[in-house]
Amino acid sequence: MNRTTPPTRLTREESRLQTRAHLLAAAKRLFVERGFGATSLRDIANEAGYTQGAFYSNFTSKEDLFVELMQERSKAQVTDIARTLSDPSASADDILAALEAWAQTLDAEPEWSVLGVEFTLQGRRNPAFARASQALLDAHRDGLAYCIEQIFSRMKRVPPEAPSVLAASFMGLSQGLALQRSMLSEVPIGHMIMVFLRSLIAAAPRLR
Repeated sequence: MNRTTPPTRLTREESRLQTRAHLLAAAKRLFVERGFGATSLRDIANEAGYTQGAFYSNFTSKEDLFVELMQERSKAQVTDIARTLSDPSASADDILAALEAWAQTLDAEPEWSVLGVEFTLQGRRNPAFARASQALLDAHRDGLAYCIEQIFSRMKRVPPEAPSVLAASFMGLSQGLALQRSMLSEVPIGHMIMVFLRSLIAAAPRLR
């Protein structure tokens, strides 16, 4: 006789993390579709299939959730670029090819650039949110700056500006292109970032 194996029950911590992940995913969808200001806590909870009580068990506020959502994205993005640079034997062509592959992930998820715009604007509109949002944006800029510094160093080139300035410029480019998009499909943000990065590297003088 065949016996069906009962599904493994989640531990309390696993269940909590699953709920948290569902709330973050629901918020991401709604913030892109409606904007942060037009999305309520109840909207997020309903979209995820939970009660508002479940929301408050995981996040203190909608702003708290937004910061965590963008923190996770920032950490993943910087980690992906740093991983590209982790092989000391990689050639310049290897590094550029790996960066091109990373850029394609940006084009596959253009909604993150839209969320970046929402996040920046919310920090400007809400003084209570400004400190947390600016701290995260600064940390993201610094992480990108480190990666940019390493890219030019590995290419044996002198960056045309301070890496922090270049990082802030690429962040602005990403958000600016996001605002130009029609239905999130017209402008390949990752591709355009690589066009500018390749141009900067090609024009940069070699290290002496």
